[in-house]
Amino acid sequence: MKVIICGAGQVGWQIARHLAGEKNDVTLVDTNADLVRRALDTLDVQGVVGFSSHPDILAQAGARDADMLIAATHSDEVNMVTCQVASAVFNITRKIARIRAQNYLADEYSALMNHERLAIDVVISPELEVAEAALQRLAAPATFDTESFMGGRAQLLGIQLTEDCPVLNTPLRQLNELFSSLRAIVVGVRREDRLFAPDPGDQLLADDQIYVFAHIEDLNRTLEIFGKKTKKQERVIIVGGGNVGLAVARALEARTDRIRAKIIEKSRATAERAADALQRTIVLNGDGMDMDLLLEAAVDRADAVLAVTDDDKTNLLVAVRAKQAGCPMTIALVNDPTLAPLMAPLEIDAYINPRATTVSSILRHIRHGRVRAVYSIGNAEAELIEAQVLSTSPLAGRLIRDIEFPEGVLVGGVMKGDKVMKPTGDLRIDPGDVVALFAMAKDVPEVERLLQVSIDFF
Repeated sequence: MKVIICGAGQVGWQIARHLAGEKNDVTLVDTNADLVRRALDTLDVQGVVGFSSHPDILAQAGARDADMLIAATHSDEVNMVTCQVASAVFNITRKIARIRAQNYLADEYSALMNHERLAIDVVISPELEVAEAALQRLAAPATFDTESFMGGRAQLLGIQLTEDCPVLNTPLRQLNELFSSLRAIVVGVRREDRLFAPDPGDQLLADDQIYVFAHIEDLNRTLEIFGKKTKKQERVIIVGGGNVGLAVARALEARTDRIRAKIIEKSRATAERAADALQRTIVLNGDGMDMDLLLEAAVDRADAVLAVTDDDKTNLLVAVRAKQAGCPMTIALVNDPTLAPLMAPLEIDAYINPRATTVSSILRHIRHGRVRAVYSIGNAEAELIEAQVLSTSPLAGRLIRDIEFPEGVLVGGVMKGDKVMKPTGDLRIDPGDVVALFAMAKDVPEVERLLQVSIDFF
C-alpha cells in the first residue's frame, strides 16, 4: 500500500515506522527539513519538504497513485485542507485527519466532518482519545496502563510489581496451575527497560512492569493476585482545565456513581470557560503546583489526582506534590516518552502518552479487513492486536499448542460468540473467533500473515 503521511513529528514518525516496517510504500511530508531528514535517516521511507496542503507538494509525494493519506500536522486547518486537496485533485480514497480543536467536533457541527463536505473519512481527536485513556486509568487505579478489548469484555492491564507481590519468583507455568480458573494471561514483561514476551518458565521479579490480558469479570482477582488493592474512586482532582481536563470532568459528571471532581486551572479565562461548561464540578483558578491551593482542594482526602496541563514538567511536579500531600494515586500526562523511566522513582502511579494513544487510534483505522483493534505498547515496542479469524487463516481449526507463533507473540484471549475464554493449549481456534495477540513490533508482519489480514483500505 502507498501511504502519504503529512507531519513528521512524533505521531507521524511513529505511524511511518509502523507502516514502513510492514513493507508499505511510505512518504513523509513536513515543512521542517530537519524532521524529514531524521525520518529518512532512521526509517525506510521517502520524504518531501513543503506544505502538505499545496497540490504540487502532494504531487511530489506521489499523491496521483496513493492509496491513503494521513494528515497529522500541528495545524487542524492544514490537515482539513490537505484532505480536501487529496480528494478533489488526486482522488485519494482513504483520508484520516487529526483534529485537535473541539469546536470543530461539537455535536451541532458534526455534519462538517464527512466525506461530502471536507472529504475526511476518519477524524482522530487526541484530546478525546487522551480523556478516554485517563478515564480508563481512573477505572483501574492499581494499574499504570489499561485498554479495553473484545467489546469491553476483556482488559489489558499494566501492573508495576513491588516487593510485597505474593507471586514473585514463581514460574508463569506454575501460576497458571495455581489459578487455573483465572481468566488472565501475562503477555508482556518490561525488565530493566527491556520489553519481552515471557516464556512459561519465566519468573516475575520485583520492579517488573507486566502486561496482563484479563477477563473483565476477573479484574479485581487478577489485581489482588499481583499484590494490588482495588478501591473505588470517589474524589478526583484534575489539574488542567483545557480540552482534556474538561472532557474528563464532563465524563465523570455523566456517570451514575457521582464522583466528586474538582478542577484547578491556572488561566482565568480557561477556568471560567470550564466552570460555564460544567454543572457539579468545582473549578479553582490557580497554580496546581501551589501546595496551599492543593490543600484547599483537599488533595490529602482525594482518591486520585490527574495532572493534564500542556506542560510535562508541571504534570510531573504536580503528581509528586500530590503524592507528598497524601493522595494515594497520581496520574500524569507526559508527551515526552523519554520521561517515562522517571515515573517509578518519582512514585507516580500511571502516565498517559498522548502520542501513543493517537498512534493506536490511527492504527485501528488503518488496519482494515478483520483487525478490530490495535493498541500500541510502550514506545511502539509492541502491539496488542484484536482480530477475527478468517476461514482461510492458518489459525483456523487448530489447537493453540499446535500453532507455530513467533517467539515474541502470545495469545491473550479468545472470544467465541460473546464468551471470552482463557487461551489454554487445548483450546481450538475456529473461523469467526476473535483472538487477542500480544506481538513485539518485529513480529507484527508475521501475525498479520497468520491472520491473513494485510493492511488494507476501503
